[in-house]
Amino acid sequence: MHPSLSAPAAAPDATSSATALPDFRCRPRAFLRALFDAAVRSAQPLHGMRAWLPPPPKGRTLVLGAGKAGGAMAQALEALWPADAPLSGLVITRYGHVPPRPAGLPQRIDVVQAAHPVPDAAGLAAAQRILDLTRGLTADDLVLCLISGGGSALLSLPCDGLTLADKQRINRALLDSGAPIGAMNCVRKHLSRIKGGRLAAACLPARVVTLGISDVPGDDVSVIASGPTVPDASSCAEALAFLARYGIDLPAGIGAALQAGMLETPKPGDPRFAGHAVHLIATPWQALAAAAEAARSAGLAAHLLSDEIEGEAREAGRVHAALARSVARRGQPFARPCVILSGGETSVTVRPRAPGMPAGRGGRAGEFCLGLAQALQGQGGVWALAADTDGIDGSEDNAGVFVDPDTLARAEAQGLRCAEHLARNDAWGFFAKLDDLLLTGPTYTNVNDFRALLIL
Repeated sequence: MHPSLSAPAAAPDATSSATALPDFRCRPRAFLRALFDAAVRSAQPLHGMRAWLPPPPKGRTLVLGAGKAGGAMAQALEALWPADAPLSGLVITRYGHVPPRPAGLPQRIDVVQAAHPVPDAAGLAAAQRILDLTRGLTADDLVLCLISGGGSALLSLPCDGLTLADKQRINRALLDSGAPIGAMNCVRKHLSRIKGGRLAAACLPARVVTLGISDVPGDDVSVIASGPTVPDASSCAEALAFLARYGIDLPAGIGAALQAGMLETPKPGDPRFAGHAVHLIATPWQALAAAAEAARSAGLAAHLLSDEIEGEAREAGRVHAALARSVARRGQPFARPCVILSGGETSVTVRPRAPGMPAGRGGRAGEFCLGLAQALQGQGGVWALAADTDGIDGSEDNAGVFVDPDTLARAEAQGLRCAEHLARNDAWGFFAKLDDLLLTGPTYTNVNDFRALLIL
């Protein structure tokens, strides 16, 4: 490891002093923020990459990748890879998501920034460069692919006959539809020249080792960044069915190509993937477990619901509120005091706007908290934080949102109504006026939704 690039601090263990965390009774918001920080620290690329690195090959080592954690993953690899072993390549990350370079760490991997969640020309050009870099590889070469959430938009190379403008329109429609991530990425894979295993196929005859950070429920590597390096079990027919279900139109020629199966992806059992390896260096469950261990080190019971919660964010908020009220009022199913943790990837269906109504702002975490606050009904003794572990909730400037027992009372004093803001998907507008936003900036990793409910 490069001496100036140290591993992030691990979450507190059983031997840590409880004073390392803010007192959860006196400073509940600060305590919830500390749990979020523990989760994010555990998911930093340097924390889990070393154990999965193969030895340098006989030939050259090419690094390719995309995702919100791409910049940090590239730096971690540069620090861990032997200084005398060749290393080069290209990784794409989101604008503003390149961490500061440690002093003295040589840069060996190019990092390009592009748009997320809707792709742009910079991402298109970088994706083409990545595909071009696979030319001339030999059986003596090694390709290390650094894949993390957000790669679907960043690694955008539309199939023949589909323009960037088409891809942008389809992507926006998918994002607004409320479709689960698996459905969105099924469509993305079949409309791409690089996703759905096609990048790995292009690397033949070199060996491919994928190092991934999971941001999807169930850690399905074929869904992370639309699985550019792994076989794809979904089909053109499924992609068409999803497009029809969510009312998303395609150019006529692309629809016909899907109907004919001409845009099919490489499938499990394809010999082109023989000898390849995939390793997850950070997952949502590991991050939630780190937060739970931090809470327990402070003497608080911690309960992990699941890292696979999907569905409408506002409805997930209401379900969490029902659970929190039961604990607060009856001590069931968990005794107070405790913290309840969950993760996954909820979705937001963007509602049609009434004439003259301003566009709403916010992401999944904010919408979850609107539903949560509304259903908590001002329940005493309940504090909550929902945030995206990449530091950006949707496309706004906040990572997430806090909810306090007095959230509704403070909102009412300012004339704010949960129902009105839910109607126009305007969580940011609601919570910004209450000074309830969590602002962290990019975290340089991404294990998706983090939710913590503190019940005293």
